[in-house]
Amino acid sequence: MKLITKIVEGARDVLPSQSYKWQFVEDIMHKQARSYGFREIRTPVFEHTELFERGVGDTTDVVQKEMYTFLTKGGKSITLKPEGTAGAARAVLENGVYNDGYPIKAYYITPCYRYERAQKGRQREFHQFGMEVYGAGSYFADAEVICAAKSVFDRLGIKHIRLELNSIGCQNCRPKYHQALKAYFDGHKEELCETCLSRLDKNPMRILDCKSPVCSEIAKNAPVVLDYLCEECSSHFDGVKKCLDAVDVSYTVNPRIVRGLDYYTRTVFEFISEGIGTQGTVCGGGRYDGLIEELGGQPTPSLGFGMGMERLLMILENEGIALPEPPVCDLYVIGLGEQAKMKAFGIVEGVRNSSLIAEGDIVGRNLKPQMKYADKIRARFTVVIGDSELETNRAKIRNMQTKEEKEVALDENFFTEFFAMYMESTNASLLKMMEGV
Repeated sequence: MKLITKIVEGARDVLPSQSYKWQFVEDIMHKQARSYGFREIRTPVFEHTELFERGVGDTTDVVQKEMYTFLTKGGKSITLKPEGTAGAARAVLENGVYNDGYPIKAYYITPCYRYERAQKGRQREFHQFGMEVYGAGSYFADAEVICAAKSVFDRLGIKHIRLELNSIGCQNCRPKYHQALKAYFDGHKEELCETCLSRLDKNPMRILDCKSPVCSEIAKNAPVVLDYLCEECSSHFDGVKKCLDAVDVSYTVNPRIVRGLDYYTRTVFEFISEGIGTQGTVCGGGRYDGLIEELGGQPTPSLGFGMGMERLLMILENEGIALPEPPVCDLYVIGLGEQAKMKAFGIVEGVRNSSLIAEGDIVGRNLKPQMKYADKIRARFTVVIGDSELETNRAKIRNMQTKEEKEVALDENFFTEFFAMYMESTNASLLKMMEGV
C-alpha cells in the first residue's frame, strides 16, 4: 500500500498503545496543579505575531529562527504558539481576569511549535505543561512554583533530576550587568557567531545562551550576573533559597542560567535530567515581572514554568518507571444470531451505563474469532448468548482469569449478579496483591 503522504517532519503520532501513558501523566499534572490552587486555562494554538515579538523578545532564537509564522487571507501575521506563557498572559489581560483578585493561578497543557532541527527530545510539535501566577511578587511565590514543578516529578517517582537556580536581576541592576557583558564580549567580536554579534548591542545576555561551541567557550569567562544584583534582587534570591531549604528541596546555584526568553527577570530555574542526552532540561521557568506591562497592562509581578511532556516521558522510560496499564474490558458479550446480538447489545449498554467497560461484536465475527478477540483485549469476563440462552433466559458468565463459570439470569437481575461477581473478583485480586507485598 502506497500512502498519499506521511507525517510532517518533527511531528509525532501518539498511538492508542501509548496514549494511556500520556493520560496518566496528564492526570497527575491536573491533580498536582489543583492541589496548589491552580485552575486550567486554554488559549488558541495561534496568536498575532506581535504577541511573541513583544512578549518573548525579538532577540531570542525563538523569534528570530524558530517561529511558524504565516499571513492569513486577510493579510494578518499569525504565529503558531512557540510556548505557553505569552498566550496565557494575553488571555488574563484581555479578559480582565485580574478583576477576580490576586493571585491569579492558571495552568495549561498545550501543543507548541518551533521550527528547529528535529532530534531526540526535540520536536517541531511538542507539548508543554505550564503553571502561571500573576500578582504575586513575594519570593514565597517563586518557591511555591518550584515546589509545584517538583511535585510532578515526585508523584511520578522520578529520582535522577536536579534543580538549578539563578537570578538575572531586574530593570534597575541588569543594565550594569549588560554593560559589563558588552565590554567583555567586545574583546571577542572576531570570534562570535553572526547571531551573537547582532545581540551584542541589544541584549548581550543572549550570548550566554548561544549553542555555538565557540561562543559557549568564550562565555565561560564572562562576568557573573550574581555579582551585579541590586540589594532588592539579592534579598529576593536569598528568600527563595531559604524557602527551599525550609522544605528540604535540594538545588544548585548556576549563575550561567539565563533561559531562552527575554521576559524573565530575577529568579530563573531549570530541572535537568542527565539520562536523556543533550536535551536534558525537562522544565524551565522563573519570574517575569515586566511581561504584563510589556503587553499593555499595569505592572504586575508574574512567574511560572513550562515542562516538556515528551522529555518527561523519555525520563520515565530511561529510569525504568512503569506506568499503570490502561483499564481492560470488564465484560465481553457474544451474541450468536440476530436476536441474540440484539440482546447482547442491550446488555453491553447497560454495563457501560454503570461505569464499567463492556464490548460486543460490531464487526460480524463468528464465535471462535470473537473469543480470540476477547482474549486479545484481555476481557475479564465473557458471556455467550445463543438461541438456547434466549429460550431459558439464562447464560453462563466466565471469569477469563480463573476459568470459573457461573449461570446468571438474562433479565434485570443480570446486572446485580454480574456486579457481585465483578466485585468478588476485584477483591480477590486486591488480596492477592497485598499478600505479595
